[in-house]
Amino acid sequence: MNIIDLLDPNVMILDLKAKNKAEAIDEMAASMEKGGIINDIGKFKEGIWNREKQTSTGLGEGIAMPHTKNSAVNKATVLFAKSNDGIDYEALDGQPVYVFFMIAAPDGANDTHLQALASLSRYLMKDGFVDKLRLTKTPQDVIDLFKNTKIDDDEEESEPEPTDNADRPYLVAVTACTTGIAHTYMAEEALKKEAAKENIDIKVETNGASGVEHRLTASEIEKAAGIIVAADKKVEMDRFNGKHLVQRPVAAGIREPEKLISEALSGNAPIFHSDNENSSSSESDGDKKSVGGAFYQHLMSGVSAMLPFVIGGGIAIALAFLIDQTMGVPHNALSQLGTYHPIAAFFKQIGNAAFNFMLPVLAGYIAYSMAEKPGLVAGFVAGSLAASGYNLNNIGLDPKNAPIPSGFLGALVGGFLAGWLMLLLKKWFKGAPRSIEGIISILVYPVLGVIITGFMMLIINIPMGWINQGINGFLTSLTGTNAAILGLIVGGMMAIDMGGPFNKAAYVFGTATIASTVSTGGSVAMASVMAGGMTPPLAIFVASILFKNKFTVQEREAGLTNIIMGLSFITEGAIPFAASDPARAIPSFVVGSAVAGGLVGMSGIKLLAPHGGIFVIALTSNPLLYLLYIAIGAIISGVILGLLRKPVEA
Repeated sequence: MNIIDLLDPNVMILDLKAKNKAEAIDEMAASMEKGGIINDIGKFKEGIWNREKQTSTGLGEGIAMPHTKNSAVNKATVLFAKSNDGIDYEALDGQPVYVFFMIAAPDGANDTHLQALASLSRYLMKDGFVDKLRLTKTPQDVIDLFKNTKIDDDEEESEPEPTDNADRPYLVAVTACTTGIAHTYMAEEALKKEAAKENIDIKVETNGASGVEHRLTASEIEKAAGIIVAADKKVEMDRFNGKHLVQRPVAAGIREPEKLISEALSGNAPIFHSDNENSSSSESDGDKKSVGGAFYQHLMSGVSAMLPFVIGGGIAIALAFLIDQTMGVPHNALSQLGTYHPIAAFFKQIGNAAFNFMLPVLAGYIAYSMAEKPGLVAGFVAGSLAASGYNLNNIGLDPKNAPIPSGFLGALVGGFLAGWLMLLLKKWFKGAPRSIEGIISILVYPVLGVIITGFMMLIINIPMGWINQGINGFLTSLTGTNAAILGLIVGGMMAIDMGGPFNKAAYVFGTATIASTVSTGGSVAMASVMAGGMTPPLAIFVASILFKNKFTVQEREAGLTNIIMGLSFITEGAIPFAASDPARAIPSFVVGSAVAGGLVGMSGIKLLAPHGGIFVIALTSNPLLYLLYIAIGAIISGVILGLLRKPVEA
């Protein structure tokens, strides 16, 4: 399949009216919907914006390639659009964008489609091609331009082999972006183009959506004078051991290929040493994240691995309580609530099994993110000891003075300590002879990691246990004003960045309180968190209904979609509106979410489930009042947003 087969003349826009990035995406998506390319414009735009959050698809040089691959797409299509005046699209080079290719790929898109999309990048890198695109007047002009422009699609045959000519250096490179549709191939072409200009041979391996193409061989790597890795995701790195290697984000491969090539050939590039801590990293020594960024990355690795256990186990436990409440439990057996009836006890046992993995998985995957496989076992041990505490009676110590379980905080600290310990051990054994490397990995790392981590947790569990006990006692005693303030804070945090660090911090705090409040009917903090997270998408629906003159037709349609997202506790549904008008939208959302969370806290409404929205409403201690408070928050946010927005120009 050729890229021409994916260009649909019926959806092309040859004079975009949009004035900014959000309007451009709305206008192109609307054309896609009108042409029957997509079946759910809200879900489609959500996919586009999720991609934009990772890295702007404004590639520079006046080009943007917004793209998504999801179930809202009926058939693989590339929409061409151009703006005569240029649009501020937050491009990588900070310049206006004139030429747009919106790529829509269905979930089941095959390799043929992806290869055609990759060829689009090769067209765009040809000298003068974009300038010609800007001069097109009709859709047929665009099609004819692609038909009459020749590119070399036989890349496997055209890749240069290593040369013995000292006047022609030989480089190898790897390019990869998170979705593997656009940036991967743009970086490939930019590197090849620059290399040809400088009389340098280069072979580029692409890690795209269709897999690895032009895979580098061991002999090519061995003979290369330097390595370039321009990637935003993990790629195979062990094979580059001992080579001069330049590692940058994929955007650098597009914007500054000459700089990467020069550094790779300078002889001053860092020599890559293959070890488990960086063997598949996507970040160079020269581009390391800040300490705070690294902490957040490791924390989120643990949290993302933990959440399925919390959600699955939490809802199973909640169902156990719901079953007993529905079937009835005698007053003198209320202490057995959740296990009184056999079917309830069965659900409780399943939920407990999943819940018991929560803290070991959290700590284990924090340590794994830091030190990879060697950190996993030490992290699991740290998390398990944080959950159980110690029984010191067997070694002659008074069990009354034994460290109490330190819970979520202990697992969090323990995960980072385990990861740090394993990095330290790997550093100590780095110079060991190759003949005993296997023994070190199989025997030394696990034994030392487990034992040393166990002793460290003996110390960590004491202060963390006290803090954990204090927090649990505080949460259990929360009523009235204190609970309202807590609910107001966590509810508002859910709306600050809708999926970002503030949102995640509030959500992690809420889920961490569930385990300690199951026996008392659930967590007020979690109930406030979910109420705050449900409010922003519902507020968009309210505003689009009450203030129709301030929303476009497409925005009103997205407002209907946000009903489902809001009721399902998918706060991210509000991101497109927040991104297009943050100064008005975000404060509006924060106020309503804070009010909803505060009301929930003030009334002491509890929730046993860590997710689910309307689908787990029966697991709250007061479903009707809970829904009323969410509605109040959504109305407040919706009205504020509607009042702040300017009317849509006719």
